[in-house]
Amino acid sequence: MYREEILDHYKRPRNEGTLETDFRAEGDNSSCGDHTEIYLEIEDGEVKEMKHETEGCAICTSATSILSEEIKGKKVDEVEQLDRDWIIDTLDIEISPMRTKCAMLGLKTAQKALKKSE
Repeated sequence: MYREEILDHYKRPRNEGTLETDFRAEGDNSSCGDHTEIYLEIEDGEVKEMKHETEGCAICTSATSILSEEIKGKKVDEVEQLDRDWIIDTLDIEISPMRTKCAMLGLKTAQKALKKSE
């Protein structure tokens, strides 16, 4: 059903934990029960580090774990431009419309945390 990489990120999420930062946000997906807290270290307009505490389904947890690896080194404005198509392409699996919210939770929450940089 899911690619091996997705299951690996679900079972062993990368970059779990917290950071002492003002760039922090929480997000919930009430339709699935997913919850995430995102912590970003921003330096010179660039994401230096992302940590997260995620309790969710395989899609949500995997997408947030992958996001935590993918956005390191990206400029804040680049991350703000990432969208649904980017996360679906990055996951590289079929996602039903109902599961799109699961896949998007980490990204939307990270973008919410970035708003604190303005």
